[in-house]
Amino acid sequence: MNIARTMRHLPPLVLFAVAGLAACSKPPPQALGTLEYDRIALPAPAAERVVAIDVREGERVKAGQALLHLDPAHTQSELAAAEAQAQQQREVLAELRAGPRGEDIDRARANLAAVQAQAREARAYYDRLAPLKGKGYVAAADLDRARAAAGNAEGQVAASRAALDELLHGTRPEQIAQAQAAVAAATAQASAQRVLLGKLAIVAPRAGRIDSLPYKLGDQAPIGAPVAILLAGDAPYARIYVPEQQRARVRVGDAIRVFVSGRDQSYAGKVRMIRSEPDFTPYYALIGDDAARLSYLAEITLGADAAELPAGLPVRVEFHESAQ
Repeated sequence: MNIARTMRHLPPLVLFAVAGLAACSKPPPQALGTLEYDRIALPAPAAERVVAIDVREGERVKAGQALLHLDPAHTQSELAAAEAQAQQQREVLAELRAGPRGEDIDRARANLAAVQAQAREARAYYDRLAPLKGKGYVAAADLDRARAAAGNAEGQVAASRAALDELLHGTRPEQIAQAQAAVAAATAQASAQRVLLGKLAIVAPRAGRIDSLPYKLGDQAPIGAPVAILLAGDAPYARIYVPEQQRARVRVGDAIRVFVSGRDQSYAGKVRMIRSEPDFTPYYALIGDDAARLSYLAEITLGADAAELPAGLPVRVEFHESAQ
């Protein structure tokens, strides 16, 4: 009231000068944007039913807090089968490392002795028939059969001796290496199933707020479908588009005031990121005569006083001339 009364008593020339100064003053340069959260989509690791939901939409959660659980029955069975396969491969490896049993070596020696005796008998029979051929006392066919039987018996001796030598030399290093690889593969498969089983309990990777739970109790989500969407962080951040003309005065770490649509107060923030490459400004962030329509995307962290602000609200920041 005092200001208005004073203005009425000023001379007309003074009033005109004040009005001219007011008309010539320009608002400070501005940049527009929105409040944002880091959205984290938690996918379903397996196509299993939702058997428990521990949180509700809009609830704040801590890092590591359980959100929901998928049915573990099938994965537990797969894990048991994989562990059994790994144990079987370990036993095979142990058998190869232990080498042949003494009983197997004794049996091979006995087989060698038996075929050696048969070979001696076959050779002796052939040796008895061979002198009779010239006297016409034995047919040529009988002599050929005796010669073939002697040769076959000697071949049996060679095979039995090789089998005994194989047992005496033990397991080849290549067989042990193959068995070790099979054990490693089976163990890795069991570990993968164990990790998958642990993933069926969906937990929050970061502190934040539950934005959405697309699937309800009893639903079965396909593999990779988001079963929970988390807005991470204790407070939102402002994503603004710095006009090309103002880029030189904005640096990472600069303190800045953020004005949120619908709120009378301003919020203290700090520039945490600004892109080095410009992009076309979104239509909602255009201010005045933005002929080039180029801007630099920047992000501004906000304090705890902005923790309850929802995402998506329009924001505005002002660049003061003193910051140049």
